[in-house]
Amino acid sequence: MTTVSEGPRSVEDAVSGLDIRAQAFIDGGYVDAASGETFDCVSPIGGEVLAKVAAGDKEDVDRAVAGARAAFESGVWSRLAPKKRKQALQRLASLMAEHAEELALLETVDMGKPIRDATNVDVPLAIECIGWYGEAIDKVYDEIAPTGPEAHVSIVREPLGVVGAVVPWNFPLMMASWKIGPALATGNSVVLKPAEQSPLTALRLAELASEAGIPDGVLQVVPGFGETAGQALGRHPDVDMIAFTGSTEVGKLFLRYSGESNMKRVALECGGKSPHIVTKECGDLDAAAMAVAWGVFYNQGEVCNAGSRLLVHEAVKDELLEKVVAVAGRIQPGDPLDPKTRMGAIVDETQLGRVLGYIESGKREGAGLHLGGARVREETGGYYVEPTIFDAVSNEMTIAREEIFGPVLSALTFSELDEAIAVANDTIYGLSAGIWTDDVNVAHKAARAIKAGIVWVNTFDAGDISSPFGGFKQSGFGRDKSIHALDKFTDLKAIWIALRD
Repeated sequence: MTTVSEGPRSVEDAVSGLDIRAQAFIDGGYVDAASGETFDCVSPIGGEVLAKVAAGDKEDVDRAVAGARAAFESGVWSRLAPKKRKQALQRLASLMAEHAEELALLETVDMGKPIRDATNVDVPLAIECIGWYGEAIDKVYDEIAPTGPEAHVSIVREPLGVVGAVVPWNFPLMMASWKIGPALATGNSVVLKPAEQSPLTALRLAELASEAGIPDGVLQVVPGFGETAGQALGRHPDVDMIAFTGSTEVGKLFLRYSGESNMKRVALECGGKSPHIVTKECGDLDAAAMAVAWGVFYNQGEVCNAGSRLLVHEAVKDELLEKVVAVAGRIQPGDPLDPKTRMGAIVDETQLGRVLGYIESGKREGAGLHLGGARVREETGGYYVEPTIFDAVSNEMTIAREEIFGPVLSALTFSELDEAIAVANDTIYGLSAGIWTDDVNVAHKAARAIKAGIVWVNTFDAGDISSPFGGFKQSGFGRDKSIHALDKFTDLKAIWIALRD
């Protein structure tokens, strides 16, 4: 197999040694879609067709859910001793580590991110997530209610049953791990629907899970389109929960599907338009500029918590933007399979058109194009956009209000902190925010006043598996990562035993 260090020069070279899995994974084996239909899995690196992937639909979802339910009710996983589930998840993490290079290559050719990021960030964090939840399984205790001596009341956590996990294309393996780890740790069966743009690592992960000893039916993977396989999963009367990461628009559809079916639980991590505030009290503009640039250009800007709104104090705006532009100059699109590349390809032609459309909107509405704004590397056949910065943006402009999901930064100025906080909160989203200041009073005031699930102070996009991730408002509800993620995959049951004298 081609190694990352060799720096493969083409997608064909990169995948030549890979056995790409393209069928659905149901009840322990790979199967075609019931309809026999497939869809092209296209690499955004150069427009190559990587595989013809099974196009799952309602019949496939029905089969997957039935198998997941049978596995759950059998108790082969749901009633397995916690230490046994722990061992299986830790074996899965070990197998992922053994196949890390393969998973990184699949991730890169499938969705276009730089191989250096897939190798050094995405795959290691996915491995850590699965291993961490495996380790957590036998560390979480039930409770005893503080009743009087006439009763003994146990408060126990029980798995929900069948969990439908629907994950996005920007961090395919990592987002799948964020759902699968805690869902399996708590004893559920999972039906995973990867994004149609990036199904390959999910399909390979299922095979590794089986090899690790996770019983047949406990992890099913059904590739397909959102309007078919995704909707079928969301409406299925025997699915107990949907755990979704993706756009706010689709998140609302899952809420509707729940209400129109069986009132299944829904946990949503949706869109964002994160404010990145740099105050006049910021003593290290170089560090702030680095964080601002990487906060919106990392992963081609295809990040739900991207700091796409720069709110900068008027006294430091010009100096900061000059430094951000300098950093952006080192984050230019290149061949994602080159280990030196820092920015890769936009995931597909549809998203490319969306990003370019927002850039045109910014120009049309009067924002100042400060840097970039063009499609590049078009001769490769792939989908690339250079880092783009708009200055003189007003909060009413489309580029300041809507999630672009591309490498586009909108810079707005303020003169007073209260003004910055008001603008930061003037959005339907509330996923994350950043604040740069050397004044602890400013830091504390801003962090408490900003309506977001995560507020970073003097850093941006910092994270750890032990820290919860999720948002306020239309960025969704429920938390991924940390012990708190276990809560959404379980129900609390009180068992009241009356005691006689």
